[in-house]
Amino acid sequence: MKIKLFIVDDHYMVIEGIRSLIENEKDIEWMGHATNATSCLSFLKHQLPDIILMDINLPEMSGIDLTKIVNEKYPSVFILGLSTFNQQPFIRSMIDQGASGYVLKNATKEELLTAIHTVMNGKNYFSNEVVLSLRKKEDSLPMITRREMEVLALIADGFTNAEIAEKLFISIPTVNTHRKSLLEKFNAGNTAGLIKIAVKNSLV
Repeated sequence: MKIKLFIVDDHYMVIEGIRSLIENEKDIEWMGHATNATSCLSFLKHQLPDIILMDINLPEMSGIDLTKIVNEKYPSVFILGLSTFNQQPFIRSMIDQGASGYVLKNATKEELLTAIHTVMNGKNYFSNEVVLSLRKKEDSLPMITRREMEVLALIADGFTNAEIAEKLFISIPTVNTHRKSLLEKFNAGNTAGLIKIAVKNSLV
């Protein structure tokens, strides 16, 4: 019996990269992909995979929230978190919402296959970096949205609010709102302090 695999990610290079990694695996069947929560839930109404590789940072709805919905509606489907983030809040949130594992996007083919088979056998799987992160003293990093992460990265690169607005196709007041939210969430007194915290925690 082949393991039916589905991926939810909004980056086609990631989707195609993973598909190419597993396409020659005789015991894994590639069922397809979705780039957002809406298309994922629409697919699940008609077909159920065994495992979903779930990106955390999705448009419309986060992978964390989507994991909760999928877990409630389709408890037989295993979810394996897939992310570039290895900070505790993201990992713990995925676990709390029902994910059976968490793999970083820098994983090797061998690790990805191990994760898929481990989860399929009803066990949890976490990348080594994820395990180390979970073993650290509970950190106090706040949860930030996809858009806030994009704004934070551009702030760290030295772009002005006007330049950020132009790059992200949003208004300057919206950028100001995101900047203010980031300062409050990270308890940073100014932009320099915000960047320092972000760099220290490998967010940029």
